[in-house]
Amino acid sequence: MAGTSKRKIARAKRHLRLRRHISGTAARPRLNVFRSLSNIYAQVIDDVAGKTIVSASSQDKELNLSYGGNVAAAKAVGEAVAKKAIAAGIDTVVFDRGGYIYHGRVAALAEGAREAGLKF
Repeated sequence: MAGTSKRKIARAKRHLRLRRHISGTAARPRLNVFRSLSNIYAQVIDDVAGKTIVSASSQDKELNLSYGGNVAAAKAVGEAVAKKAIAAGIDTVVFDRGGYIYHGRVAALAEGAREAGLKF
């Protein structure tokens, strides 16, 4: 792994450590977060069936964001994924922060999803 940074490896280890305890079911799927430098992505996953139920990202055209790497964009993505999940009949999820610290954009996404009616 010559090209992989130590930070990415450490985040992957933290995420695997979290995933030992967190798993999504059909009744309570997993809300997964991925954060890159310029965008943020969220998806609701049923791990038993191995399917993504709904997803949203800061690159979605309907969100109409000029930049996806800030707290405001993360909150908008959280609201969008929550609205899509509720429309699909999901109101309760398990939050998977993806190995990231629950701070900044990750916390803003969670707050936006909660404000839109998702419970976790």
